[in-house]
Parts: sequence; structure tokens; C-alpha cells
Amino acid sequence: MRAHLATLESEATSATESSPLTKTDKINLFRSLFRGREDVFPKLWVSKKGDRKGYMPACANDGNYALCGKRKFPRIKCGDCDHQAYIQVNDEMIREHLQGKQTIGFYPLLPDDTCRFLAADFDKASWQEDVAAFRDTCSSLAISVAVERSKSGNGAHAWFFFTEPVTAAIARIMGCYLITETMSRRHQLSMESYDRLFPSQDTMPRGGFGNLIALPLQWEPRQQGNSVFVDESFVP
Repeated sequence: MRAHLATLESEATSATESSPLTKTDKINLFRSLFRGREDVFPKLWVSKKGDRKGYMPACANDGNYALCGKRKFPRIKCGDCDHQAYIQVNDEMIREHLQGKQTIGFYPLLPDDTCRFLAADFDKASWQEDVAAFRDTCSSLAISVAVERSKSGNGAHAWFFFTEPVTAAIARIMGCYLITETMSRRHQLSMESYDRLFPSQDTMPRGGFGNLIALPLQWEPRQQGNSVFVDESFVP
């Protein structure tokens, strides 16, 4: 497993050794690290009143009242719709995400039950203390981890990037081991802020895509220093 882990720092350093990154280089670097399913991705939607929001698969038929199942009654789930026209991930989608024109995520679990990254979610009051201890555990085992402060600023994702697809079950065993090892090393910590791993399943659920994770570097949260990667002192 360790041989298959990539670091955010090494990827960025190698990309900038010869010359400053262009906009295209930045998108290529982003896509080289955050690699989930590419045939479909989730997109954030917000109601007209702004009182409801969520994610749904990006579909070319979204808004087409004649074809879109969610516009019909009774409502048809995207996974059961006969008119699926899912939009594939491309550079423009990533560009719009980074520019704040839309917010997208990825489905980390691939159709063959592998994944190219693993993320651990921390989201309660003790998240900074727990993440610091978790990072120390990873460091002691020479496992590279990149910590992203969440878009709310009140939590974090700890990311592990793989240089090639890894069986999701094995990746999740690694994540669970690191959590357990952190608790054994720091008995005073309950790790209460730890929520779950992404991917959240070992195998693809029938008729679904598995849990989604929102991509980092979202424009609006970034202006407040959130949805960004932070160092050991939680400084962006």
C-alpha cells in the first residue's frame, strides 16, 4: 500500500520545478490527484429560495420536463430513470468548480470496486486535536496525508492519494487501522470528531454510485480560508 501512496507536495513540486503552473497545468494537477468516477459526477443544487440544497448526478436532461424523472410524479430516482444522460468529467467542469461557477464532487468508488483516493472525515468540536493526532500517526508510519479544512471551517478531510487504483476494501482497512492506531497512541482522545471514510462502501451498491465527496478548493469558502489544504498549524 505504501508504495502506491502519492503526496500532494511531491506532485506539486514536480509540476513547478521547470516553470510556473499555467491554468491548464493547475487543472491537470488537480485531476491527477482527485480521481473518482469520470463517467458521472455529482453537482450541488440549491433551491430558488435558497432554503434547500443537495447533490445530484449531473445530467444533460436535467430541467427537461419531458424527460427528467425528478420532474415527474411520482418522482423517479436518477438511478432508475430511463433517460439518463450523465455528463462526464472534463477540464471545463473542474475549471468552473475552481472559479466558483458551480460546486461539484466525485464518487470515489469505481465500478470495479477500487478507488484512487481515500478520505477520512472529521466534523465535530474536537476536530483539530483529533486531526493533529491522526496526522502524527500517519507521519510515524511514513504515510503521506493531506489535510483539507472543510468548507464550513469546522471540520476537515484527511486525504490519501494512490498512484494506481486500490481495492476499496483494502483502502478502507488502512483508514480504519490509522484511526484505531491513533486512539491507541493517544488514549485521552475519543476521536469523537471522526465521522466516516470515503469511499464509504467496499463494493458498489446495486443501482447506485456509493457515497459522494465534495471536491476541495471551492471558490466562496476559499475566500474565508476554508476548503483549502492546511499545514500542521492549520494554516492554509
